[in-house]
Amino acid sequence: MRNLHPAPILATATWVLFALLLPTDTQILNPVSSFMNFLNEGTRQLDNEPPDHSNMLTEYDFIIVGAGTAGCVLANRLTEIPEWKVLLIEAGANENYVMDIPIVANYLQFTSANWAYKTMPSSKYCAGFENQQCNWPRGKVVGGSSVLNYMIYTRGAKPDYDSWEAMGNEGWGWDDVLPYFKKIENFNIPSFDDEKYHGYSGHLNVEHAPFRTSKGKAWVKAAQEMGFKYGDYNGASPAGVSFLQLSMKNGTRHSASRAYLHPVSSRNNLHVSKNSMVTKLIFDDSNTKVIGVEFEKNNKKFKVLAKKEVILSAGAINSPQLLMLSGIGPKNHLESMRINVVKDLPVGYNLMDHIAAGGLQFVVRQQNLTLSTEYILNHLDLVFKWMRSHKGPLSIPGGCEALVFLDLKDKFNTTAWPDMELLFITGGLNSDPLLPRNFGFDNQIYSDTYGPLGKSDAFMVFPMLMRPKSKGRVMLRNKNPKAHPALYPNYFEYPEDLQKIVEGIKLSVEIARQPAMKKIGAKLYDVPIEDCLKHGPFGSDAYFACQAQMFTFTIYHQSGTCKMGVESDPSAVVSPRLKVHGIDGIRVIDASVMPEIVSSHTNAPVYMIAEKGADMIKSDWGKL
Repeated sequence: MRNLHPAPILATATWVLFALLLPTDTQILNPVSSFMNFLNEGTRQLDNEPPDHSNMLTEYDFIIVGAGTAGCVLANRLTEIPEWKVLLIEAGANENYVMDIPIVANYLQFTSANWAYKTMPSSKYCAGFENQQCNWPRGKVVGGSSVLNYMIYTRGAKPDYDSWEAMGNEGWGWDDVLPYFKKIENFNIPSFDDEKYHGYSGHLNVEHAPFRTSKGKAWVKAAQEMGFKYGDYNGASPAGVSFLQLSMKNGTRHSASRAYLHPVSSRNNLHVSKNSMVTKLIFDDSNTKVIGVEFEKNNKKFKVLAKKEVILSAGAINSPQLLMLSGIGPKNHLESMRINVVKDLPVGYNLMDHIAAGGLQFVVRQQNLTLSTEYILNHLDLVFKWMRSHKGPLSIPGGCEALVFLDLKDKFNTTAWPDMELLFITGGLNSDPLLPRNFGFDNQIYSDTYGPLGKSDAFMVFPMLMRPKSKGRVMLRNKNPKAHPALYPNYFEYPEDLQKIVEGIKLSVEIARQPAMKKIGAKLYDVPIEDCLKHGPFGSDAYFACQAQMFTFTIYHQSGTCKMGVESDPSAVVSPRLKVHGIDGIRVIDASVMPEIVSSHTNAPVYMIAEKGADMIKSDWGKL
């Protein structure tokens, strides 16, 4: 076994040790055989990983920086051309088999697979977190954030992409991108079968989790009782309520690495360099063309050249950081860092994210099954059931089960363009001792506010703003490529964003009052945040606004920092063909190119951007 992260493996080993001490009966799958099945699957996965090349060529046709969602897609598609030699460079190591367990998604943020970014301190958001900073986990692993995320597969709405096209981005309208969404999918939800909207032969498996809790089923029913229609949010329109569609295969995580890299790991024209950090772009003598990259690996420095193009797929934080370190970015900012300016472009601006009000808890009567760590440790048969069959509650990704998409001004309109998501999580903040650290809570504030939850059976709802007006910026701290950049999300800069979050909170409370939720005794957890009582009584708009500013959650959809737009757009960094304006030999293909954030989780759109970007590259080089 190689490149295994210790924290989740230790947790798994603990489960196994407990289980081996238990008597085996007909109700519990044999622990040893289940664990051996799990190990054998893990070994097969590791054997399918592309090898880490130490003897690299001096020159490739294409160099891809970042083996995340987009990078894995590009590596697969570009190496379909046998004569093209492609180098894929990743700062992290391999994904491992423990990361395949959906329920452990929360734990993955405590491994070396996470860049572990934090925003700059602010009293206007994340004020109840440690040092008033938001945690921003990002994937530092082959597969990128598709390895760390909660596997929620959502495309967005037709107006998202039609608005991109209306900004001048020809070829990015809904009718243009839908074929690429279908190309991604191997769709396995029979109740939503529709060839107009879904693909059935793509690399990425899409399915429902094979298990649903009583709380999740009650919440979906309650949303329907309130008036939301149940339907396919990846069909004609996303508005309505549904159980989650997931990037999952037979109850396990199906990451970009598993879906796109493993099938092509033996291609001779694909080289992958892992644990390799790109530090700078290399330019030609005229400083008008990128011809290669510099990177560090095992404390050694390397230079590799690209005959055709360098492609940045390092994500909405790392891609702008690398451009700026290389001299492509805002002139004044680069000069303040004493970096030679190659091209003055608004790199790092237009930072967007989906924000949610955290800490919205509901308690229920004790259910037959809960997803707390304590419950699982007391019912280890569930662990071994998943190891053998990939079924049961461990197949629920981080406890996330269902969602509602809606337009707050017309909430039951199934054709509306959503500006709000309500995400249902089947456990409370008390379900796992690591959750407070996961989100970054200040210890004292958490203890005072959520300590009284004790061992109550609870669930959470995240009211999430899908089309925020507030935008932030990524900036360099210094010239050191290993220093994390300064992240300014500027959440709630527009008061309208905060008011919409408050409306989402109140709507979540209303769903919890429906008959289906009353049957399980659902009740809003009402221990107040003391600092918020200064603004208004518990349950008032002013109180809920304070709560959103204290416990500002994000599910890590950073985007927009290398904005796509026509050359005459002063805010654009890349063209509609994803080429950096004014510089030859380089494209950006990842979430950073989004001109406006989509009204969905961003992983599926990044797959689409990469699939479309790969075809653009093939077309531009006469191979399509």
